[in-house]
Amino acid sequence: MFRFLFRRLFHLLLWLIAGSALLVLALRWIPPPGSALMIERKVESWNTATPIELQRSWRPWSQLPDDLKLAVIAAEDQKFAEHWGFDLAAIRAALVHNQEGGSIRGASTLSQQVAKNLFLWSGRSWLRKGLEVWFTGLIELLWTKQRILEVYLNSAEWADGVFGAQAAARHHFNKDASALSNSQASLLAAVLPSPRNWSASRPDAHVSGRAHWIRQQMRQLGGSNYLKQMQSDRPAWFAD
Repeated sequence: MFRFLFRRLFHLLLWLIAGSALLVLALRWIPPPGSALMIERKVESWNTATPIELQRSWRPWSQLPDDLKLAVIAAEDQKFAEHWGFDLAAIRAALVHNQEGGSIRGASTLSQQVAKNLFLWSGRSWLRKGLEVWFTGLIELLWTKQRILEVYLNSAEWADGVFGAQAAARHHFNKDASALSNSQASLLAAVLPSPRNWSASRPDAHVSGRAHWIRQQMRQLGGSNYLKQMQSDRPAWFAD
């Protein structure tokens, strides 16, 4: 009986591994119809009896402004083009900071955030972290950096029920994402750590200051030249 159950569990594990890999591979070309975070927000609204209308309109890479692409990298993951999904130096710094007490500091890369938002649930547990590592590895292995950023910009949450750059641009600035200015792009990037508490269209002093810092970082990264160097039709591990 034990051997029978072991074989069954082993076969189930193999199917789950193969299925998740095929799913991630398919999403390299197919726009994700939604995300786990969107489902989570909808379930939350049912539980709290607070109606919420999810807003999201997919926009391909060519219709996403370079300023927003660069602003998000400057704000969230300045080593995005260099790492393979995990910023080990940032992880070590976060561990040291968190051991000292006080506020909890995260060290998630854009790749990790895509994995979590697209496939997993919120919260802190070893199971979720383990699955996040697995999906992050698959994303880095099977997608290009350009695709990772494209999916991130179409899946990130920018207000209650507002997902993706197009919905965020309409919600905060009443314009299409392609028409965002440099300043507006930096404001959207500035609220990403806490999009349900901070507003890009009504920024407080903290958000405005953070947006100013992001614009400085965008210039230091090299502007649009940084994006040109990052773009490739091959996964990161294929790079020369």
